[in-house]
Amino acid sequence: MSQSHRGQCFCGAVEIAAEGAPLEMGFCHCSDCRSYTGAPLVAFALFKAEQVRVTRGEELLGGFNKTGMSHRRFCTQCGGHLMTGHPTLGFTDVYADKLPTLAFKPSVHLNYVEAVLRIKDGLPKLKDFPAHVGGSGELVAE
Repeated sequence: MSQSHRGQCFCGAVEIAAEGAPLEMGFCHCSDCRSYTGAPLVAFALFKAEQVRVTRGEELLGGFNKTGMSHRRFCTQCGGHLMTGHPTLGFTDVYADKLPTLAFKPSVHLNYVEAVLRIKDGLPKLKDFPAHVGGSGELVAE
């Protein structure tokens, strides 16, 4: 049975759907994610790009791509953050809280060397990204 999760922006004008199970769930501690969200870390659910679609309000979806790697998407009506596309990798990560029916089970911390909030949860802490997506794959101490 295929999983299907639906979510929306803060005001509800933009709705998204994610089909199937996420490839990965975890936390990102990079300075870009922190600066964009105003939070000490971001909880994400990573999907193949084709698994995520906008089901309503696509004309209200804005975006910003600072680095070329991460195309951040938000509602232009309320400013609510929804997801980040990674076009060079073929992935889209959805802010975990945007999919309320998804049981969030994190398995990794990304960019942990940039962390401003240390978390001792026993999960792997990567210096940057996994090697298979161009990162070092190097683990750092909790």
